[in-house]
Amino acid sequence: MPPKSISSKPSRTYKSQLRQQQAEATRSRILGAAADLFAADGYTRTTLAKIAATAGVSAETVQGQGPKAALLIAAIDYAAFGVVGERDVFKLDVGRRLLAVETVDQALDSMVAAVTEVLERTAPLARALLGGVSADPELERYLDSLLANVKLQNGRVLEAFRERGLIRNDVPFGEVVETSVVICSVDTYLQLTQRGGWSVDAYRAWCRRMLAETVFVSSQSTSKPSLK
Repeated sequence: MPPKSISSKPSRTYKSQLRQQQAEATRSRILGAAADLFAADGYTRTTLAKIAATAGVSAETVQGQGPKAALLIAAIDYAAFGVVGERDVFKLDVGRRLLAVETVDQALDSMVAAVTEVLERTAPLARALLGGVSADPELERYLDSLLANVKLQNGRVLEAFRERGLIRNDVPFGEVVETSVVICSVDTYLQLTQRGGWSVDAYRAWCRRMLAETVFVSSQSTSKPSLK
């Protein structure tokens, strides 16, 4: 009786997984190089050839990741959250952490930490995006979509906080959302840190104070009475 043939399926699966891991590593390297160049040189002066040289890959490999506008968009997403294309904040680690809070102080600390971390990573790319909007209609469409989604996701987070009694109710909720969007926007961050010369710590403290005064209820009003 001839010996049974050994299936090559496990080997093919392993090779497929290895190729996928290699492709993901290459894409991450390209996005990291693109982010550095866009931040340093701006949109128009950054070329696919420069990205390829910085990432240590061929120009064809970079071109396979999409046109330059797509690379900037992906670099912004990747810098902000470590993933590309996810628009639902509650499917991200940062959103799940925000959903876990129970008190005003916890909500403030988590929100300010999340906002500041994202702004630190994306502010240099925001300048490249704004500079490229006039040169590329795709970036203009992306910026409009991005701003709309930032407002939407901000509202979803604050709605989750409101359901726990953490958000002030003496002003319309829409106004609360708009206020938080302005406080936490990249424009405000750049105005204070780049043009105003503030440190990141100074911005973080200001952001927390502004949110506490305009968005959240007083932490004392939600504290539990002490047992005597």
